[in-house]
Amino acid sequence: MTSNENRPTRNQQREEARAKAKALREQHKKGERRKRVGLQVGIAVVILAAVGIVVGAIASGSGTPASATAPKNLIFDGGLKLGTGVQAFTSDFTPEPAPAATAGATTPPNIVVYIDYQCPICQAFEVPNSSQIKNWVNTGAATLEIHPLSFLDGRGTPNEYSSRAGNAAICVAEYAPNSFFDYNALLFEKQPAEGTAGPSNDELVKYLSQVQIPASEKLTSCIKNKDFGPWLLDHTSKVLSTPIAGTDQTVDGTPYILVNGQRYTWKTGEELMSPARFAQFVQAAGAQQ
Repeated sequence: MTSNENRPTRNQQREEARAKAKALREQHKKGERRKRVGLQVGIAVVILAAVGIVVGAIASGSGTPASATAPKNLIFDGGLKLGTGVQAFTSDFTPEPAPAATAGATTPPNIVVYIDYQCPICQAFEVPNSSQIKNWVNTGAATLEIHPLSFLDGRGTPNEYSSRAGNAAICVAEYAPNSFFDYNALLFEKQPAEGTAGPSNDELVKYLSQVQIPASEKLTSCIKNKDFGPWLLDHTSKVLSTPIAGTDQTVDGTPYILVNGQRYTWKTGEELMSPARFAQFVQAAGAQQ
């Protein structure tokens, strides 16, 4: 008998993933939002099994036309950076530093997150941690860079929700950058189940009103027409095949999280979803400046 015959079949792998998801759900019944996150974490095992194939396919498929529209506000290697007041750093605006920073304190830790809006593990991190991260950024205790990627079309998202949601987020970064954090958080709260069709572009436009973003003509058109779709595809390919600027690290999956250049990792769903554990990591990384 060959070694291949001893390996579990794809169906067996899926059943194991479902069993793990069920066990994790039973362990984390602390409110509706955390339960929803728990539902996704186990299922993500199936997605991770395919990430290597997806990453390779995207990396080899680079070559978006040079005419692809590039967003002007994602000036941090394709990411939008947020500072005091949860305001965006743009080419013509820099958020005021927190009073502590102006008094001579060390530079606040910089949190960098690479995400795919259909990635259930991203949701598992984002939903429970969103509130405390927003508070840190709002008060100037930390800065945050969010880097939208898209590599789950056709697997986790049969109607290309991954790239359409990524495009919608970039459109918000382009035309309402100071509201980006809230729209980003809402996309994760409303993330469709893996393998199902996600909201239409019209529905993504309707989400704007839920976080008090005016649906301007330019913003609405950008979302409906997927203006940044070609750029997002090309950028994702580059990110997955090129080390992050200033480091020897290459994004190999999402969420990929760095704090002052140090990668945040976890071994269990409980560790991933723990705000207290992430807060300790941020504090430690900030102290090592």
